[in-house]
Amino acid sequence: MMLVMVQNISFTTFTLTGFHDLGEWGTILSIPYVIMFLMSTTLNLILIYLIISQRALHSPMCILIGLMAVVDLSLPVFCIPNMLLSFLFNWKGISLEGCLVQMFCIHFLGTFHSTILLWMALDRFFAICRPLYYHKYMGMANFLKFIIFPVIRNVFLITTMVSWAGKLTFCTTNEIDHCFCEHMALVQLACGDISINNALGLMAIFLTITADFILITISYIVILSSVLRSDKSCLKAFNTCITHIIVMTVSLVFALIAFMSYRIRNKFSPSSRVFMSTMYLLFPSCFNPIIYGIRTKEIREQFLKILNHVKVFPK
Repeated sequence: MMLVMVQNISFTTFTLTGFHDLGEWGTILSIPYVIMFLMSTTLNLILIYLIISQRALHSPMCILIGLMAVVDLSLPVFCIPNMLLSFLFNWKGISLEGCLVQMFCIHFLGTFHSTILLWMALDRFFAICRPLYYHKYMGMANFLKFIIFPVIRNVFLITTMVSWAGKLTFCTTNEIDHCFCEHMALVQLACGDISINNALGLMAIFLTITADFILITISYIVILSSVLRSDKSCLKAFNTCITHIIVMTVSLVFALIAFMSYRIRNKFSPSSRVFMSTMYLLFPSCFNPIIYGIRTKEIREQFLKILNHVKVFPK
């Protein structure tokens, strides 16, 4: 009778124990995370302000870069402050509802990030391969049509994944070996069958981030072949694609390593797995505004224009 009662009890509060094996070094580890968080917040706010305030930057590509900056600003907010509180003040508790909300926000924004890169590839495709149709298909009315399906896809897959995780019973332990509520970090604590949850997690990652990666790769292959057949003037336009490929590849590698490390036998330590998960959130957030600000001519020129105005104005 007592065994049955224990099995019917499901934990509703959890403890996040990421980096617990580092001991006192965990406090020191908070320093680079604070620096990266402040760097991400500051740079993305500057980029968002720049794109909103300067009418010359209201082109489809710059609007997409602005959307990416909003995502890069938001993603760390849902995990890094909580992680820093855990490091500095040992505040590790989180409710099941809070965990599911955090899970949805992080995974949805992560998939939305890859979808923005797909839209950027589409923008480059029309700009380089179909320049005569660029304004027709990348105009705001038609552009919104391209947005609807990927967003519905992301919302549906992530909502389904998180909903099934919320249905599980957690009766073995309430310690999540992570710094935030990553899907499999929570699901693996369940005491029942998690095969459906595992499949939903894989489906979500492969039908969103991986599918976007494949489509982006195909579009860049088409763009590259078009550039090679044309004159050298298109090489400058293709140069902007290199940035997208670098950001996309690094983000995907971090994400896939973090997600697959729960599902295959490997020699990853718990801290290495958590580090990979935090990097696929923080790395793009810190370096996207620098990369896009430097390599996008229009943004760079407007930023330098404002700097020159600030220097001249006091005189």
